[in-house]
Amino acid sequence: MNLEDIDFNKLYKKQKQKTTFKPKSSDDWNNKAPSMNERVHTSIYNDEFLKNLDLHGIDSLLDVGCGVGNLSLKLAKKLKNVYSLDYSTKMLELLKQNAKEQNIKNITTINSSWYDNWDNIPNADLVIASRSMEVKDMKEALSKLNEKANKKVVISYKKGGSFVSDEILDALKKDIVKKPDYIYVVNILYSMGINASVNFINSEGRNTIYSSKENFIQSIKWSIGELDEQEIKNLEEYYDSLSEERKNKKEFVQWAMLSWDKKE
Repeated sequence: MNLEDIDFNKLYKKQKQKTTFKPKSSDDWNNKAPSMNERVHTSIYNDEFLKNLDLHGIDSLLDVGCGVGNLSLKLAKKLKNVYSLDYSTKMLELLKQNAKEQNIKNITTINSSWYDNWDNIPNADLVIASRSMEVKDMKEALSKLNEKANKKVVISYKKGGSFVSDEILDALKKDIVKKPDYIYVVNILYSMGINASVNFINSEGRNTIYSSKENFIQSIKWSIGELDEQEIKNLEEYYDSLSEERKNKKEFVQWAMLSWDKKE
């Protein structure tokens, strides 16, 4: 069998259906928006993403899955027009509030999802989808991004197939099916005739928001879903076993940053 004979998008969709990490609804993200707005703007992830972004010849941006605007706001100061798309109305509400506070007036918000018709969504020189590609059909989503780009597309996708560390998963003692890893995306792009550049960038590990045992457990529930009594007990025992030094130690997770020139 040759590489060209493998349907990586089909494999991706199968893995996506099996994974324990299920997609979040717009209501889930609406509820998450205020706490995200408190911390995401100062994340090292923003600096690393922007450091690897080439804006030469770029005047406009479409930010898909923009959240509360951690990247849109920073890029709006460098570009003429920014279109910020998200399916969470609360995220967009906070983005507009943030823009007003910073006197940024060149951002247009768009309330839409991956699964809506994008015919009326404007094209932009640069299209980004930062940590927002939790989609059922990766090839379809990548095609939509490419179609909306005048010049370039840049996305980021979690490395490792899990939003929870292997150490915590072992402590949880729960059967976990990981989500498709970033290499699926690389190979799907290849099957589309796109040779993407790949870099790896960091963001803070989940331990940076474990200010208490309750927050720790809630964070794991956010990723995995409801836990039974024994699983919660396992997590409590794991948390109690950590030294204060370990709880406060900075940890990082990696994201694959994929970029390519628009394919006609």
